[in-house]
Amino acid sequence: MILSKQVRFGRRILLVTLLVAAVFLNGCVRKTEKVYRVGILCGLNYAVSTADGFKAKMRELGYIEGKNIIYDLQKTDFDVNAYRKALKKFITEKADLIFVFPTEASQEAKAATRGTNIPVVFAIANIEGTGLVKSVREPGGNITGVRYPGPDIALRRFEIMRELMPQVRRIWIPYQRGYPIIASQLEVLYPEASAAGIILEEAPADNAAELRSLLDARDKSSDIGMDAILFLAEPLAVTPDAFAVMCKFAYEHKIPIAGALIMQGDCESVFGVHVNNFNVGRQAAPLADKILRGTPAGTIPVVTAESYFQFNYKAAQRLGLKVPGSLLGIADEIIR
Repeated sequence: MILSKQVRFGRRILLVTLLVAAVFLNGCVRKTEKVYRVGILCGLNYAVSTADGFKAKMRELGYIEGKNIIYDLQKTDFDVNAYRKALKKFITEKADLIFVFPTEASQEAKAATRGTNIPVVFAIANIEGTGLVKSVREPGGNITGVRYPGPDIALRRFEIMRELMPQVRRIWIPYQRGYPIIASQLEVLYPEASAAGIILEEAPADNAAELRSLLDARDKSSDIGMDAILFLAEPLAVTPDAFAVMCKFAYEHKIPIAGALIMQGDCESVFGVHVNNFNVGRQAAPLADKILRGTPAGTIPVVTAESYFQFNYKAAQRLGLKVPGSLLGIADEIIR
């Protein structure tokens, strides 16, 4: 069949029209691409690199800051009122997701978003005894995240202290009074300490000033009553003011201070067992991705962060400690 010139011309016009429409529609789809708003609450400056790890992995997953995702990073150093203010801001501005750390800030986020449609992803948060999730497999509600293995890390810190100082008999343990994750850590430490003939001297306090008062009283005694200072996983000891107070005392009495690796001016701890905050942020990002793609947060299983052992060899040498080769062999990082 031979088509007339008019028919052929008409078909060409139709084809061009369809192509133009396709380009136009494609352009419209791109222009209306969803831009996600994510509120990030960093509740402890010590862990701020968690946010960096989260953003880096989100970028790998296709979320480009300023293009299809906007972050609102709020930083506060262990201040409950500031947590609540930041969370209220996220909720008022209708964030698509809240990323929050550590434990107490995560608890505040869960409470603040109850009854809203805003999902929460937590990190560096203990779930034992905190009521944060229903279970690891099914956290429930609007929340999931990256578990901080607090009891496991507390026990590992204790074991490393014993290997480094087999003669230790009295360990001073400072912590934030009433903090929700303390009990689960002490629960695993006391049986081990009792079996080893070690006395754990608990030192609950509300702030650095109270820690200073406790240590001043010991300083005036003929026996300071401790051979070492060991941190639990909690916020007070790693804040700059509190650490400075304890490190000064430890330096003057030539006793090790350990648990979390901190180097603050001339003050240094001997070792730290923690999680790699940056990597924890990266672990949290795929959970956020699933949520933004439509999976309910409460159905996504909680994942657990791996511990990370850092050893400050120069601080140990300064104290005259004999460092077993076995410790150096298992350290993930050695500071010389």
